[in-house]
Amino acid sequence: MQTLEGVAKSDVTHLIQSIWQQTGTPQNPVDWSEPDKWIAERLSGENAALAAKIWQQSGHVVNPRHIYGTYLFINTYDLLVPDAQGIYRLSERGKGFLDEDPATVQALDETEGLLKLLNILATKTQAKRGDLLPEWAEYLQEHSKFTTPSTFKDTLSRRLANLVERGLVAREGNRYTITEVGLEYAEKSLPEGEDPRLSVLRAVNEHNARQREALRELLAAMQPYHFEHLIGDLMEAMGYEDVTVTKQSGDKGVDVVATVQFGITTVREVVQVKRHSKASIPRQTIDQLRGSLPYHQAIRGTLITLGKISKGATEAALFPGAAPITLIDGERLLDLLIEHGIGIKKRPVELWEVDAAALEKEIEAEMADKEVVTDG
Repeated sequence: MQTLEGVAKSDVTHLIQSIWQQTGTPQNPVDWSEPDKWIAERLSGENAALAAKIWQQSGHVVNPRHIYGTYLFINTYDLLVPDAQGIYRLSERGKGFLDEDPATVQALDETEGLLKLLNILATKTQAKRGDLLPEWAEYLQEHSKFTTPSTFKDTLSRRLANLVERGLVAREGNRYTITEVGLEYAEKSLPEGEDPRLSVLRAVNEHNARQREALRELLAAMQPYHFEHLIGDLMEAMGYEDVTVTKQSGDKGVDVVATVQFGITTVREVVQVKRHSKASIPRQTIDQLRGSLPYHQAIRGTLITLGKISKGATEAALFPGAAPITLIDGERLLDLLIEHGIGIKKRPVELWEVDAAALEKEIEAEMADKEVVTDG
């Protein structure tokens, strides 16, 4: 915003159009990753000067290729307003936004749905984007012009990134958790204190979090061979066939063997199970598992652990040209067990909400029918 103040709106629009005209093709894609190179190569005159200004004054953070979203945000909320000559000038709202005025920021967050997203997250201990998407899509359908699944996913991804950058949400892998700061901000934004639904749903999720940890403790105390049979049950629930738990010795480090269907191809897969949760899985374990594939006539392997996986093991699993090895750590294993109901019982919980919109439509339809009868 500070860079664009004093710049003609038409110049910004022209820059965006000039960049977007250079789309490339799948066979000959355009690389936009290095502004220091492409600005001089693909732009000229005022377009090149403005692009360089954005890139340099942002401290090489804002790639001019990706300013369209910012452009829409600025114009939608009148943070910069063109004067009589069409030159962008900072508005009062824009000044409040740059000064991080709480009222201004909260108003924008509410309009953009960020507060709603925080309230959705507040009801969950941890959540993946897929867990948040149904409620987020429902909100967008009621309060925005977004109507397609792709826009639901895109806006969710962008707003989560915003919340993470501001410290309101924490991200670990593909899981998101609202922080204490985020929780306080979400609760302060409620017009009449805490939404009673949040109390109910938060209590449910706190209970589920305790049950998840209880499941982890039970798995950690389980006899290794019983744990391997549990993994076999999980694989059957996931659609694997011919699942066999190997003998406790002479298995070349493999604990479970199974087949899975990929299209018209049947693939044999071997699984090594590491119940211990204290130490990280080292790279040598991956090498050992990969070496056992020919013995079992398998073409791929999976390592499942209740603990964590070291960086070296992750790199070994993705080694180019080598047989693929899938890695499932403790958190992912718990996710799969819960998803497929292995070691967990799911109890239905219902929350009732009055559907005022549906009632209004019903009344409007009834009134319209009466008017037709009267006119007749």
